[in-house]
Amino acid sequence: MTAHNLREKYDSRNLSMLFDFYEMTMGNGYFKQGMKDKIVIFDLFFRRIPDDGGFAIICGLEQVVQYIENLHFTENELAYLTNKKLFDPDFIDYLRHFEFHCDVWAIPEGTPVFPNEPLVRVRGPIIEAQLIETMLLVTINHQSLIATKTNRIVRTAKGKTVLEFGTRRAQGYDAANYGARAAYIAGVAGSANNWADIHLGVPASGTMAHSWILSFDSEYEAFKAYAKSYPDNCNLLVDTYNTLKSGVPNAIRVAHEVLEPMGKRLVGIRLDSGDIAYLSKKARKMLDDEGLKDCKIFASNSLDEYIIRSLNVQGARVDVYGVGERLITASSEAIFGGVYKLVGIYDENGNLIPKIKISDTFEKITNPSFKEIWRLYEIGDNHPLADVITLEDEVIEDNVPIEIFDPLDPTKRKLITNFHTKKLLVPIYEKGKLVYKLPTLQQIRRNCQKNVDELWEEIRRLDNPHTYYVDLSQKLWDLKTQMIKEARMISQ
Repeated sequence: MTAHNLREKYDSRNLSMLFDFYEMTMGNGYFKQGMKDKIVIFDLFFRRIPDDGGFAIICGLEQVVQYIENLHFTENELAYLTNKKLFDPDFIDYLRHFEFHCDVWAIPEGTPVFPNEPLVRVRGPIIEAQLIETMLLVTINHQSLIATKTNRIVRTAKGKTVLEFGTRRAQGYDAANYGARAAYIAGVAGSANNWADIHLGVPASGTMAHSWILSFDSEYEAFKAYAKSYPDNCNLLVDTYNTLKSGVPNAIRVAHEVLEPMGKRLVGIRLDSGDIAYLSKKARKMLDDEGLKDCKIFASNSLDEYIIRSLNVQGARVDVYGVGERLITASSEAIFGGVYKLVGIYDENGNLIPKIKISDTFEKITNPSFKEIWRLYEIGDNHPLADVITLEDEVIEDNVPIEIFDPLDPTKRKLITNFHTKKLLVPIYEKGKLVYKLPTLQQIRRNCQKNVDELWEEIRRLDNPHTYYVDLSQKLWDLKTQMIKEARMISQ
C-alpha cells in the first residue's frame, strides 16, 4: 500500500491537533532553546498484561502510519495556537512548514508481546518525536487492548466461531470501528459493524433484532417474512416471547413450511437471554428431532471468556458466540497501559547519551538507550523460549549458547541452547519516508494466529499462565544498574 493510497483510504480526517497540550508547550520550549534539531530516542512500551494474561497482542500500526502520512497543520489550527498567546511566532511558522524526519521501528501487528519491550521505537528531532506521542499511545493502546481481550475470548471458545457484536456498546464510533479491526485480527470471524466491513475489510453480518418480531402480528409471521426475504441466510431470534414454547417451535415450523418447499435450510437460531446452557441443549434436541441437525445455535447476551468457559463445561450446545460489550470495551480492564519514554539523546558529535527514568518501584524504571529485541525460538517445534532486549551493537547469533536471567531477580539464570533468533522491531520510517509495506488485514490476521499458536500452551492458558521472560542482555543490565546508582547518588 503506497503512502498516497493510505492517505486516500478510509479516514481523511486531519488528526494532527489530537495531542496533549504539553507536547506543544514543550515543542515551543525546545524551539526557543535552539533544540529543534536535537536527535532523541523514545520507546513505547507497556508494563503489565491485561487480565493477568500470559501475553498481549500489538495492534494499530496501520493507523499510526496513516496518521503520520497526514501530519500537517492548517492555517485555522495555526491561528488557534497563535490566539493562545503562548507560542513564539517563529515556532508557529515552523509548524506551518512541518515535515516529519524521524526513523520509526515497530513490532508488526498481530505479534504476541510482553511487558517492557519497545513496541514502537522513534528516533529523530525532539519536537517531532515528542509531537506524535499522544496519537501513538491512543492508537496502540486501544487496539492492542481489544486484540488482547478478543484473543482470550476466541481461545476459550475452543474452535467455535466468535463474532464481534459490540458496536453500539463501544465507547464512541472510533472505538467501535477500530475495535472491530483489532478483534478481527485477534480471531473473531466477523463483526456486526458495517462501517468496518466497507472501510477496513472486516466481514459484517447480522440478522434481526427483537423489534423485527414485535413489528408483526405474531412471532410466526415475523419468522415467515424473514425467511421469505432471506431464504439463503435465515437465522431467527427465538427468545422474544418464550424460547422453548414459542420461539424454537415457530422456527421449526418456518423451516418446514417456508424454507424446505423452496429447497432451502434454516441456517440458525439465536438465543439472547435466559439460561444459555439449558436452553441450547433443549433447543438442540428439538431441532435434531425435526431433522434440523445442520441448523446452528447462536448465543449472545453479555458473554466473555469466563462465561463461555462455563458454558463449555456445562455442555452447552452453542455453535457460534456473539460477544458484545465485554469484548469491544475490554470491560475487565480499562486501559492497556502503554507509555512513551525518552531513552536517549545524541550530542552534537552524534554520540548517544542514554537516559533513564528512576522510580522507587523497580518495575517502573525504564531501560535506557537504543535497544533491539530478539525472540529466541526452539529449533524443531519453533516455540518461543524467551525475548532478550540488547543494546544496539549487540548480536545474538543462532545456536550460540546464551545465559539469560530474570531482570527482577538476576540470580535466576538459565543457559539457552539449540535455538534460532528473530529481531522483532522492523523499520517503518527512515528519515520520515515510509519504507514498510503494510500487510493486508488478512495477512495480519493469519500472522496473529500463527504467532499465538507457536506459544507454549502454558503461556496461553486463561488462569495463572506461565511467565514468559523478557530478559536484558548483561551489557544492558550493567548500563541500567550503573545509571540507577549514579542517579541515586546525585539525588542524595
